[in-house]
Amino acid sequence: MEIQTYYRALMRNMMLIVILVSLAPLLLISALNEYRFENSYREKVNAHLMEVVQKHQQGITMFLNDKLAYVVNLASSVSYNQIKDETYLNQKLTILQKSYMGVFVDLGVVDDQGVQVAYAGAFKLEKADYGQTEWFKKAINRNYYISDVFLGLRRQPHFIITVRQKHEGKDWIFRATIDFEVFNALVENVHIGQTGSAFIINKDAEFQTKPRLGSNLSQEFLQKFISSHHFLDASEKNKSVESDNIFITPIKGKSIGDREISVGKVNYAGRDILYLTTPLKDKEWILVYQQEDADAFSDLNQTRNLSIIILVIGGIGIIVMAFLLSRKMVAYIKKADKGKEMMNEQVIEAGKLASVGELASGIAHEINNPIAIMVEEAGWIGDLLDEEDLVQCQNLEEFRRALNQIKTQGGRCKEITHKLLSFARKSDFSVREVLINEIIAEIVSISKQRAKYSKVKIVMQLDPELPKVGASPSEMQQVLLNLINNAIDAIGSGGGNIEITSRRDGAFVTIDVADTGQGIPDAMVNRIFDPFFTTKPVGKGTGLGLSICYGIIKKMGGDITLDSRVGVGTTFHVHLPVPKSEHHNHQ
Repeated sequence: MEIQTYYRALMRNMMLIVILVSLAPLLLISALNEYRFENSYREKVNAHLMEVVQKHQQGITMFLNDKLAYVVNLASSVSYNQIKDETYLNQKLTILQKSYMGVFVDLGVVDDQGVQVAYAGAFKLEKADYGQTEWFKKAINRNYYISDVFLGLRRQPHFIITVRQKHEGKDWIFRATIDFEVFNALVENVHIGQTGSAFIINKDAEFQTKPRLGSNLSQEFLQKFISSHHFLDASEKNKSVESDNIFITPIKGKSIGDREISVGKVNYAGRDILYLTTPLKDKEWILVYQQEDADAFSDLNQTRNLSIIILVIGGIGIIVMAFLLSRKMVAYIKKADKGKEMMNEQVIEAGKLASVGELASGIAHEINNPIAIMVEEAGWIGDLLDEEDLVQCQNLEEFRRALNQIKTQGGRCKEITHKLLSFARKSDFSVREVLINEIIAEIVSISKQRAKYSKVKIVMQLDPELPKVGASPSEMQQVLLNLINNAIDAIGSGGGNIEITSRRDGAFVTIDVADTGQGIPDAMVNRIFDPFFTTKPVGKGTGLGLSICYGIIKKMGGDITLDSRVGVGTTFHVHLPVPKSEHHNHQ
């Protein structure tokens, strides 16, 4: 349980390190680029809008100046008596309407008391008295005057252009009415995006044109809006103004000659609105361009959203890769730790086997001495039986049979202990020329008892003409014993056959160890000689036997291969090089 907790903590820490190292630079670069790009983009959008508003302001100013210039020219080019003639006035109105596409609605001549003495137009305004109107009071004191938009006697929105002249020492006013719809269309002509629109207000916060998309702006808002701008005294310029639901923040201004354009942002009713303002008509009117911030910077917002999506997808990818990489690395560490643990167990097991080998060697040596004495004594008794006159003894033949049996079995015990002693002596790893068939026969004799117990039949087909090969006898015993034991394990308890063949194969002597076991799947064949890889159940094998065999044979200059089919069996081929002298003789 503790080791699993350790691996989970290791994986978590590795994931955090990979994620932090990967995401930190990405986030920093993204934030820096976002900041610089947003500032640059906002400046360019603001500059573009300022240029649009400036051109529109110039267009409106040219429109008003052009109409004013014509009215001034007309008033100064004719006499009072001539211009108050309504027939002449109607002729001029007709010419103006044709030339200016209906911009001029009507014309009138007003005396110094505010009474209209001559009129040309569609409304019944003859003898109209303007003496108490606001526009007349201002116009009579100015050489020329452009009024605010008002309803007047005709009860329709309009504004007038006036020129003051003198006749016989008295002032008189020539007035022309401008079509409000034409002027309003001119102002509405500037619009960008879905919410961009322009309108004009006066210094009293009264609309002089209608916003293209309408306006829900309250009078309180417009008054606060005006008070935050340059249309008042210098001490009141560019101050943030705040009320219950209004917050106006000037951003920047641009002076163009005697004109000034201001850019700011308004928070009105929970919406951020970008605005640009510039004065008109000697700062009596304010041209306002407004657009919702989200609309004006929609491309910026889309780019930001796309960047966030890419960043999120990249972050998810980094997290997934960190998880997979950490899991894989932890799996490698776990495998290495397991291999290390198994290696430690193998070292311990090797120590135990060495001790067992030494013990077996000692026991075999000790048993060998009494067996030798037994065999000698049996021979001595046989000699005594031959010397004594025991012809009449009825059991003489039985005695002789028993002594022969003792000698035979004693010889067999001596042979077994001799082989056990030979296998247990692992200290001789020197390579010398050996007859491989003798080593095979010796190992088979040792393995027969285990094979018999497992119902396995071992069959040898050895070529008697094989040349000697250079090998370490003890290491070859280890290789062959390992292959035979693996074959017995592969066959299992159901019984089967092991066929051991030796043959000459060109420059090699080949030993084939074939079994009738279950076979090895193709996916495992390429890994069968890897250290710690085993096809046996957990606890039944260390995965080092074939790896050690592979190393031994390679060290001798040979090779070890295998053929296997699932359900048929497996054959291991051990190839040992023939000495050059034997190879030459064979040729």
